Amino acid sequence: MAIKTYAALLRGINVSGHKRVPMAELRTLVEGLGHGGVRTHLQSGNAVFTAERTDEETLAAGLRAAIEEHFGFTVDVLVRDHAYLKAVVDACPFPAADLEPKQLHVTYFSGPVDPSRFSSVDEPAYLPEEFRLGDRVLYLYAPDGLGRSKLADVLARPRLTKGLVATSRNWNTVTRLEEMTRA
Repeated sequence: MAIKTYAALLRGINVSGHKRVPMAELRTLVEGLGHGGVRTHLQSGNAVFTAERTDEETLAAGLRAAIEEHFGFTVDVLVRDHAYLKAVVDACPFPAADLEPKQLHVTYFSGPVDPSRFSSVDEPAYLPEEFRLGDRVLYLYAPDGLGRSKLADVLARPRLTKGLVATSRNWNTVTRLEEMTRA
């Protein structure tokens, strides 16, 4: 079987002291699942690893179960391969090279997103902030940063993401994970 490189995106860990997952322990946990080349990026739950080619949901489920067993709490996990991460970077509808990385964010979803979910958002009311949907992602341009974004608050409402796992990363992390997963 061929070996592929993946990124695991953990949702909601190490935020305000909740769901604490030390990166050294996460690396050991991923290695214990039989994966190789394990590296982490930042403290916010990003792990890169190699595995024999398998489907992303199976890899995510294995990691979710291992985290719950080891740490005693549930964490949503998305796993994406390099080709997908590269496609997300390449498809960015905003001029990423002209923006500060803190102005651009990507929310990864566990599955496809029907644009009608977001049809109730009054986009002109939030300008100059903007969002665009892509392949299982939402791109958010927030010129004053995510912390001051009123549009980000609206886009995170549970009714818009119901039934999906959603986790966001800033543009620096998006591009770094793409780089780290290159074979």
